Amino acid sequence: MIREAFDGVVRRYDGEAAWYFVTLPLDLADDIRATTEPAGFGSVRVEVRIGTTTWRTSVFPDKGSGSFVLPVKAEVRRREHLDDGTVATVTLTGVDG
Repeated sequence: MIREAFDGVVRRYDGEAAWYFVTLPLDLADDIRATTEPAGFGSVRVEVRIGTTTWRTSVFPDKGSGSFVLPVKAEVRRREHLDDGTVATVTLTGVDG
């Protein structure tokens, strides 16, 4: 099972809805591809911790970076004082099913 901590930059995607993402390191993306079976849209279920906040979500493949992106919901950003350009320490754990 994947479990890794890394520092990533929170980035705002300027689409119709303003989503915020952290791009996973390429070596972690490679490990995920090698050890997990993706679900719909190539997503992979994960549990994430940033600061004192833990939640379950999915990471999604990103063609632009060749990695996966982690969506960071508004509640987490408020609780952990995250904004566009903030560096966050992320602990990511793979989740079965």
